[in-house]
Amino acid sequence: MHREQEKKDNVKTMRRIVTFDNVATNGYFAGPDGGLEWVVQDDEVYRTATKSNPDIDTVLFGRRTYELFEGFWPHAVDDSPAAPDPHGSGRRSQTIRAQAVWLSETAKLVFSRTRKDVTWKNSRLIHELDPAKIETMKRQPGKDMIVFGSGSIVSQLTQHGLIDEYVFVVSPILLGSGRPLLSGVSGTFRLDLLEAKKFQSGNVLLRYAPGIGFAGTRTTN
Repeated sequence: MHREQEKKDNVKTMRRIVTFDNVATNGYFAGPDGGLEWVVQDDEVYRTATKSNPDIDTVLFGRRTYELFEGFWPHAVDDSPAAPDPHGSGRRSQTIRAQAVWLSETAKLVFSRTRKDVTWKNSRLIHELDPAKIETMKRQPGKDMIVFGSGSIVSQLTQHGLIDEYVFVVSPILLGSGRPLLSGVSGTFRLDLLEAKKFQSGNVLLRYAPGIGFAGTRTTN
């Protein structure tokens, strides 16, 4: 084997952290009470988004989003009426069922200072988000990590320059009030557009990568 090829084979690719969020056109990612019933449902969007599932082996959650997910997704396969979909009714398609299975089988890290335990299959509770430990995780063997919702987690990871890709599904909705995705984050962050895909429902999927100078906003302990 040539020496240059040996060098390439020995290069370790870092795991990436990707965020995925439904957002209103004016930027809110949840209603004032954390509700998601305003999201415009579209199975085609979710089929597109879940194509990356084989490249992901870990989900990162804040407490609120985890509690929304654990109230629905473990029961999505059996159509339990006791576990309504937080995005609205009538969404138990094959795509949703496949996503439910994938979520249950995938490792889930839950960051919460108040939870005492987590019982959903393959979940692990972590009481503090330590940016240095997250960076160490990115250097360890494994596939990519994804963050669903979890504004507090996205805010902290953004502030420390630890997110590699932002995915937004923009619903054709204006919310009079709601919760912004980022809070307590200082500075301005330039993003580079990777993809824009329009759907018949009016939803638009946008993929962004951190732009030039983004990593310069990272803070160190």
